[in-house]
Amino acid sequence: MLSTIQFVGWDQRFASAKAYNLFMKLLVRWGALALSFWVATALIPGIDVMGGFTTYLWVALLFGLLNATLGSLLKILTLPAVILTLGLFLVVVNASILMLVSRWSDKLEVNNFWSAIFAAVIISLVTRVVSNVGKKALPL
Repeated sequence: MLSTIQFVGWDQRFASAKAYNLFMKLLVRWGALALSFWVATALIPGIDVMGGFTTYLWVALLFGLLNATLGSLLKILTLPAVILTLGLFLVVVNASILMLVSRWSDKLEVNNFWSAIFAAVIISLVTRVVSNVGKKALPL
C-alpha cells in the first residue's frame, strides 16, 4: 500500500514537471517571436510596432495564435502552390498572416505587401535561430 502511494506521488511530480517544461518551451517561443518582431521592425522600414516591450509581446501573441489556427488552414489549402514553389509560397502565407495581424491590431503597422514579405522572412529566420539556441541552452 505504501509503495502505491509513493508511486502516485512520483507520477504527479513527473506530470507537473512535464507541464512546467511545456510551459517553459512556450515562453521561449513567445519571447523568440517577440524578439524577431523587434529585429524586423529595426531592419525593415515598412513595418512598425507602436509601443514598448509589452506591445511586442502582444503582437507576437496575436501573430502566433493566428498562425497556429488560420495559418495552418491556409498552408493546407495552398499545399499545391507550396509544393510547386518548393516551400517558398509559405513566405507568402506568413506575410498574409502578418498583414492580417496589422489589420486587426492598431499596434502593428505594415505599409505594403513587400514589407510584409521581407518581415516574414526575417521573423522566420530569427525565430528559428533563437529557438534553436534556446533548445541547446535549456534542454527541456
